[in-house]
Amino acid sequence: MSTQKPIKHYLQFSDFTLEEYEYVIERAHVIKRKFKNYEIYHPLIDRTLVMVFEKNSTRTRLSFEAGMHQLGGAAIYLNTRDSQLGRGEPVEDAGQVMSRMCDIIMVRTFGQDIIERFAANSRVPVINGLTNEHHPCQVFADIFTYYEHRGPITGKTVAWIGDANNMLYSWLQAAEVFGFHLNVSTPKGYDMDMSLVSTDRYTFFDNPSDACAGAHLVNTDVWTSMGYEEENAARLKAFDGWIVDSAKMARAAPDALFMHCLPAHRGEEVAADVIDGPQSVVWDEAENRLHVQKALIEYLLLGRLDQQS
Repeated sequence: MSTQKPIKHYLQFSDFTLEEYEYVIERAHVIKRKFKNYEIYHPLIDRTLVMVFEKNSTRTRLSFEAGMHQLGGAAIYLNTRDSQLGRGEPVEDAGQVMSRMCDIIMVRTFGQDIIERFAANSRVPVINGLTNEHHPCQVFADIFTYYEHRGPITGKTVAWIGDANNMLYSWLQAAEVFGFHLNVSTPKGYDMDMSLVSTDRYTFFDNPSDACAGAHLVNTDVWTSMGYEEENAARLKAFDGWIVDSAKMARAAPDALFMHCLPAHRGEEVAADVIDGPQSVVWDEAENRLHVQKALIEYLLLGRLDQQS
């Protein structure tokens, strides 16, 4: 009697080991090269991805849906208007039903507890497309982008300037996995939730300019994340001085990169001459969501493959 292989989910950045990340990064390089060379690569024929959206998205939907098609599979989009989740069906029941009709599921939702409950009742791998607490796919794409431009991120310094949000918590987990250091600067009143911090690989700075000093990568995000729109006016006032501008980038390492997960508000969290300047890799970063997530889906469904395949 054969035993079923345990289901591997990707719900937060710490779910993978460094060895797994290094493998998936190499696969992402291979898959991206095939894409750029117009090589057909269809390892997932007759496989189906269901995408559950309780929060709106541009990059997440496009990258997952296009990526699944490019791998030879099919993608189905569901939002709360189109499914029983919007009518109060228990998350556990939705996980049971959906996972019997597809091969892999991506969920973009609110609390991390929702996706954890969903995954606990799923027969197939579940990927976190974003929750209030974590955004692992974006940070994975960011690290892949750093590898492309500068090589391994181990031992480097990353500056996070702005809100203590899901991106920051995924970066903190990434620092522990990859062995780099995070310089963090958030305004007073918008401090880190220490229950979501499980590493000491960071230093907090009251002054955001000091956090950028010597950094190899400077990263920020919108000051008002999805779901906090009613706080926008208060946040604009509190975050005054936290804009990533040329003066802050000048304090970073000479070859420092700038990243932003987008959408961006020029003149608020980042100056136009930074995001549109020579140190910015935001467009590569956005595109790499596609390639990293294709490699992630491949790994979750097929396991380790010959790197040349």
